[in-house]
Amino acid sequence: MPNINFNNTEVAFAHKTDADLRKASLLFKSFNYPILIKYGPGIAASLIDYLPPVKSLIRATIFTQFCGGESITDCEKAIRMLSASKIGTILDYSVEGEEKESVFDHTCKEIIDTIEKAAKNKSEIPFSVFKTTGIGRMDLLTKVNAKTALTDEESKEFDRVKARFESICNAAATNGVRLFVDAEDSWIQDIIDELTYEAMKKYNSERAIIYNTIQCYRTGRIEHIQQKLKDLNCHLGFKIVRGAYMEKERARAQEMGYTSPIHLSKENSDAEYDGALRLCVEHIDRVSICAGTHNEKSSQLLCDLMEQRGLKNDHPHIYFAQLLGMSDHISFNLANLGYNVAKYVPYGPVKAVLPYLSRRATENSSVKGQVGRELGLIKAEQKRRQQSKK
Repeated sequence: MPNINFNNTEVAFAHKTDADLRKASLLFKSFNYPILIKYGPGIAASLIDYLPPVKSLIRATIFTQFCGGESITDCEKAIRMLSASKIGTILDYSVEGEEKESVFDHTCKEIIDTIEKAAKNKSEIPFSVFKTTGIGRMDLLTKVNAKTALTDEESKEFDRVKARFESICNAAATNGVRLFVDAEDSWIQDIIDELTYEAMKKYNSERAIIYNTIQCYRTGRIEHIQQKLKDLNCHLGFKIVRGAYMEKERARAQEMGYTSPIHLSKENSDAEYDGALRLCVEHIDRVSICAGTHNEKSSQLLCDLMEQRGLKNDHPHIYFAQLLGMSDHISFNLANLGYNVAKYVPYGPVKAVLPYLSRRATENSSVKGQVGRELGLIKAEQKRRQQSKK
């Protein structure tokens, strides 16, 4: 079996200057301060419009690490940098938490712009992506998901959400661009699944264009995929992730008195994830997958599964993906061996993407070993460079 050397820091950080590594090191060290992570984003959001240095500080540090820029055009540098290492870009308009119809319409248009951008350069931008809460109110989706009766005005509002969803999927199909529908909170996921699988049935007759996202920190995800294999008479696309809302999910379940949908242990989540990969590879002629993971063991597992079935490293139905600014040791080492790899490249106005940046900071500080791993790899590369200059 292929034994991937994820500790090859020379490959992982070839795109980083010495100054880039020093800046990244300082940033990840800052994630070790819980008070900064808890209160920093809120303070920044309240000050950013009044104190220009605050925006400049954010832009020069956490924004630069995890975002491609404020616009699609700004992302060109990141697209070119990744492409030079044979890594694709997934442009992710990361504005969230809005509630105005005008903002939803603008977001819908922006997502279609990313699709049209991808259509012009599919080798560098292999996927597009969107969140349903970017085009519709969270409270409305919660109500629809719970099958609560809607008022006439709410029904019209939901019709507009469905119209935006359809226009995005149609744009992807028309342009031949693969599209991820991101997973979200469990209490709105059923309606997102429903909309996504309807689009899948409509547009995936010849190949996977529409992909649903499967969060494997939730229970029952393997069974979910098995059921869709039985129910849907089309090609299936799945982005397999662990998930990003664990604390919020458990807190809500406890507060409202229902059983948490989240696995009780990381080991169970890992087993769910790896089982989902195995199931999808078993059906790889009909299923296309993107393994969205920062986990070396799961990445190695997928490489092993491909080897066992005699699949080429660049098999068109299999991609790996990580977030910009994280787990470069996985992304760049896999790409260097010829596997299909893409990076999520979030973008948007600095203030508007603060919720996204806050999640990245929280994720790095809460996931066991995440900060230590990133810092350890950076330190190892700095040491290697120092020794090579002697």
